[in-house]
Formats: sequence, C-alpha cells, structure tokens
Amino acid sequence: MTVSNVINDRPNVRRATREKVLEAMARLDYRVNIAARNFSKGRTGTIGLAVPMVNSPYYSRLAATIITAAERHNLRVSIEQTGASRENELHALSLSRNRLYDGLILSAAGMGQADAECLKVDHPVVILGERIFGGPVDHVAMPNVDAAEAATRHLIERGCRRIAILCGAVDEVDVSSLRLAGYRQALDKAGLSADPALIQTVERPDMREGVARAREMVESGLDFDGLFCVNDSVAMGALRGLACAGVRVPDQVKVIGFDNVTESEFLVPSLSTVDPDHDTMAERAVNLLIRRIEETEPGAEHEEFVSPFSVVIRESTGG
Repeated sequence: MTVSNVINDRPNVRRATREKVLEAMARLDYRVNIAARNFSKGRTGTIGLAVPMVNSPYYSRLAATIITAAERHNLRVSIEQTGASRENELHALSLSRNRLYDGLILSAAGMGQADAECLKVDHPVVILGERIFGGPVDHVAMPNVDAAEAATRHLIERGCRRIAILCGAVDEVDVSSLRLAGYRQALDKAGLSADPALIQTVERPDMREGVARAREMVESGLDFDGLFCVNDSVAMGALRGLACAGVRVPDQVKVIGFDNVTESEFLVPSLSTVDPDHDTMAERAVNLLIRRIEETEPGAEHEEFVSPFSVVIRESTGG
C-alpha cells in the first residue's frame, strides 16, 4: 500500500518513506505495468480514432490534436483510416465493440443520418462531423454555416462582388452543403445574387481538384473576383491553378479557405481561412469520451457541441 501511495503521488506519505521507495524503484529499475493496471480495471488505456484519411492536412492536424488531448489523460490513441467508406466506419465501431478500445471517436463521412441507429452500441462513441445529428451518442461539430457566411462576408467587405465557391457535391447534408448554405446567406444579406455559374464543384476536395477547377474557371471566361473554397486543400490547389492561369491573388481574385491547416500560413501568398478551433474540438471530444468511459450509470443526456471559430486574414485576401 505504501508503494502504491508513492507511485500514485498520494498525500500523507512521509518524505523519508517516499525517498526510500523512490530509491528502491530506481535501483530495481521498476516501471509501472500500465497494461496490467488497466486490465484490472477492465480497460485497455487506448481510445480509437477513425478518420477518412490520415494524409490530408485537415485530418492529420485533427489526429495530432486529439493525440495531444488524450495524452493529458494518459490515454493512447489508435488511428483507423476508413477511406470515407460506410462499411469501414461500421467496422471501426465493431473493433471498439470487441474491446480493442475503451471508446471510439468517429469522424463520420460515409455513414449518414439513416445510420444513426447503428450508433446504438454498448461502448462509448463520440461522433465528429456533419453527417449525423441527433444520434444516440455525443457529437462534436464545426460551425459550418455561420463560419462559411463569415468567410464569404469577409470577401464582400474586401470589395468582391462576383464571388465563386468551390465545393463538393451537395446531394445531402454534409460539409459542402452546409458551407454552401452559409455562402448563400452572406450573399443574400449583402443583396448580391447567387449566380449559379459561380457555384463550382470538385469531385474530391483536394489540392489536385483545386488546381484543375480554378484553371478551368479562368479559361472558360467565368467572371469572378472572389473565391471561397470548401477547405484549405482545395484553396491551396486553387492558388496554384490561378497562378498557372496568370491571375494575380489578391489583386484580381481574392481567395479564402476553411480549416486553417498549418501549411496555409506558409504559402505565397499566405492563405486567409476559417479557424474552427481544432484544439477546443479535440479537447471536447476526448473529454466527452472519457466521461462516457468512466460513468458508472449510463444514461446521461447526450451532448451536441459546436466549436467556436474565427476568420484568419492573410495575404490571399489582401491582409
């Protein structure tokens, strides 16, 4: 018991006794067996994180912030790459069910609102994203509509009147549809028409698509002086595509992205963007999961948390 009190830094241990225990531990090269400790509690000490891809700027940053938040609670993070596949997301849920993890943080990109019932599982789950609202689990989301409106309003305040948007397909509720709604709201409030020709889509929200679509927009003769991109990856590609087409940013076209990934600060020109406060999102997701892991009487009301945001003004919009 005395050794346990010293290891766990509990009070009421005499200084001389503490020093003797620590000296003996050093001499014997004693290390706490975390796995055994967790096993005795019926836990693994590991939480799962399932994301669509790990090599995108946004998801790599998200993973890093969640790992940092988990470390503060002495938890390890095991990362699953789902490829935005519904089947793979369901598989990640089953891995947690098999007790490989104490709980799972799932960034849902393949599963949708119709799959909400699949989240009724007997282990802790926290959902990230916009595909499933009102499900039977805790949920952390971005302020997509409000933040997209703020980004578009920033372009309007910088003098843009023909503002294009590069987003994904908008067949259902997801990041693209919500950010498109925010874009439309900003135009409507400013008394600007939403020209359908200015709403451009990409097959995949990545840099390569951003390059191709931006060049096509210029080469087709589309008249635009502002560009809001659904994420920073598309925006980084668009900056390259506009440069290849001989368009000067921000003199001829002002560009803003969404996510504030690390790379956006170091581009030429540096990219204006929306910062959705990744640290707050990660901390809240981890804390919600830990609360569920540690609760002794399941049944507490599930929480819907929407992160705060800010518009980061840089060179691509004349900052």
